Amino acid sequence: MNSKILLGLLLTVILFFGCTTPLPHEQIILDDSQSTDTGVKEVVKGNNQFALEMYSEINENGKNLFFSPWSISSALAMTFEGAKGQTAEEMRTVLQFQENDLERRSSFAKIYNALNKDNSEYQLSTANALWAQENYPFLKDYIDTTKKYYSAEFTNMDFVNKTEESRKTINSWVEEKTNDKIKDLIPAGTLNDMTRLVLTNAIYFKGDWQTPFDKTKTKKEEFKVNETTNVQVDMMKLKEGKEGFNYAETDELQIIELPYKGKELSMIVLLPKNNIPEIEEMLSAEKLNEWKDLMHEKEVYVYFPKFKFETKYFIANNLSEMGMPTAFSYNADFTGMFDSAKTEENIFISEVIHQAFVQVDEEGTEAAAATAVVMKATSAMPTNPIEFRADHPFIFIIQENSTGSILFMGKVVDPTSS
Repeated sequence: MNSKILLGLLLTVILFFGCTTPLPHEQIILDDSQSTDTGVKEVVKGNNQFALEMYSEINENGKNLFFSPWSISSALAMTFEGAKGQTAEEMRTVLQFQENDLERRSSFAKIYNALNKDNSEYQLSTANALWAQENYPFLKDYIDTTKKYYSAEFTNMDFVNKTEESRKTINSWVEEKTNDKIKDLIPAGTLNDMTRLVLTNAIYFKGDWQTPFDKTKTKKEEFKVNETTNVQVDMMKLKEGKEGFNYAETDELQIIELPYKGKELSMIVLLPKNNIPEIEEMLSAEKLNEWKDLMHEKEVYVYFPKFKFETKYFIANNLSEMGMPTAFSYNADFTGMFDSAKTEENIFISEVIHQAFVQVDEEGTEAAAATAVVMKATSAMPTNPIEFRADHPFIFIIQENSTGSILFMGKVVDPTSS
């Protein structure tokens, strides 16, 4: 076979929420014995910075946005395990991965274990899988590494002769992991006889609010989409109208933390005082932490819109523009995945697909979530409670509290747009 023939490596990042029952998963404890608090903090710091940079990359004015940086980072981390040379260095820089491989792997395993632990207060789980061309010389070390630190299921497929059947098999896995909510994630024609590997990640979250909204208080109100457009939305209001929440206010925004039942996950909402582009220009991991450090428990009237929407992104070009173009080129080096001496072929990433669903109502959120809830010293309640009225575009983040990892991030421009 001609040595210049290159094969398609399809990286599929699958994010899902919206099921009415838990994501079925078997609790598997990964090897995190070499993880350290410092290592986990470095992974979280890198993932959170990547989250905010990806937000900027896929953000479009006037459109809702929702994605899981954890899901993307997890799938690309498994891909990175097989990268070498310039390909690896570009991926490391864009994904903010630390140099120590063992520390990074063990830290991902530690976070995976935290996300998949049994909990009666909420549903949260994540799963990985590798779908490989049968008889292709993938390295045992690579397969073992992704299994040991990412719990990745390995399945042989026949992309060459049974392309469409293979696509349907992978999509069926997605449907199973998402309780049949996401169908046909990988569109027809995406795979072909040159596909050699598909990596998938699924993550699911469903949690009730620590303090649920009172359905009898929800009523139609105006939401200001922009200077010229208003829409009617179902605006929720907390029972009795007021509760103590971690809250802060600056000249540019109001920020509030809405905890889920169990307080291990929370939604952080950034509500601009002027316009959302001003906040987006300021947004960084450091700035977000600075705002969160200002938060104290205060009495707040909370008005928040119900919303439900889906997103789908093809982000190969975005990742390339962010600084890792080699992985998507014929010069890609993923020889850490396969034995190059046993094939004249090379592999590269041909596409990255990311799909998401989120629904927020009076009871809670169906999505994927994680939050770092920093409970500061309680400040004195003001005589006049603060009003937090989310009746114009805002940014929201769902974090896992024990690590501070951003699992999901989004922007609501029009709550009525699905």
